Amino acid sequence: MNKMFLLTITLTLTLFAVEIPTKHSVQRAFGKSVELNAQIVQLSNASQSVMSLVGGHIEEYYVRVGQSVIEGQKIVLIESIMLSNMTANFISQKKQLQAQEKNYQASKSLYEKGMTSMQELNSQSIKRDEAEAKLTSLKSQLDTLGINTETLKKASSNFILYAHSEGVVSEILQPLHSSIKEDTHIISVIKSQAFYLKSFLPLEYASKVKIGQKIVIKTNAKNIVSNVTQILPNVDEKTQRIVLLSSIDEITDNLYINAYTSSTLYFNSTKKYVAVEKSALSFFNNKWVVFVPKEEEKHKEHEGHDEHGEEKHEAEYEARVINIVTQDEEFAAVEGLELDEEYVSDKSYYVKSQLLKSSLGGHGH
Repeated sequence: MNKMFLLTITLTLTLFAVEIPTKHSVQRAFGKSVELNAQIVQLSNASQSVMSLVGGHIEEYYVRVGQSVIEGQKIVLIESIMLSNMTANFISQKKQLQAQEKNYQASKSLYEKGMTSMQELNSQSIKRDEAEAKLTSLKSQLDTLGINTETLKKASSNFILYAHSEGVVSEILQPLHSSIKEDTHIISVIKSQAFYLKSFLPLEYASKVKIGQKIVIKTNAKNIVSNVTQILPNVDEKTQRIVLLSSIDEITDNLYINAYTSSTLYFNSTKKYVAVEKSALSFFNNKWVVFVPKEEEKHKEHEGHDEHGEEKHEAEYEARVINIVTQDEEFAAVEGLELDEEYVSDKSYYVKSQLLKSSLGGHGH
């Protein structure tokens, strides 16, 4: 390890309102990482078109482009003469079946009394079965359209199309008030979490990349982790680089298809280093530093609290200059800290601001 310069700038911080969290450095395995150019893409099977099962006239859209929808949510209202005829026929056929059932029961009663023939009874049975078959067929068709036949009391021309799955409306394919035929595509919906990252890897890393390795992008100050699912067999013609596809499984807003971004590919971990959380890193006086408790403060902590158990309000820190060796999405491997050494793990900006105030002659209260 190179000799590191210890920047000793100390300050007594008054921490009545801010609690400075600390952790201890750990040993962590790191692998090589490489920065890549990448693009947010969508596979062809990630988008689905919602079709109308009936012909008719588009009366109203319940959604708009860019809106998130869930399975079973109303999409569009269609006025359909076809549906009106089907529901009217169903109600009529239901009444016919009831009438045929009465005729059959009457014939059966007469037959049992010897007042009618078996031929007449069989004729009424056939008519009843035919009426029941027609009603069953109509019921099946209406069930397919999502019409509740149990509560259907009168003919209706209103057909409501519902979303088949969760996603985002990407396009409305038919204008409002237009006439459509059966099986017409109405809207296009992008399935939720159907985003992939298409990264371009230099050929020199071909032997190192493996399925399952992490690729991380940063959006809205948040790291999004994806995993390599495919290594395409052909290089990209324009860039002459290997194409990696990684699935983005995390629920994330503000990802836009075809948008370009940068990504970081992390190879399998191979070497261990002393590591700290990346939130601990701070750039101070043109150097990368990690803030650590000053030696005198550590001795005070070992001595314990006073007999009254009063809460400690003051702590002293110093900026320790470090060298960043490598990093992953959470930790940074550093030189300049010992294993298990205590450091400020978060809110280092507060410590930094107080040190800057001190250097300008302030007291940091």
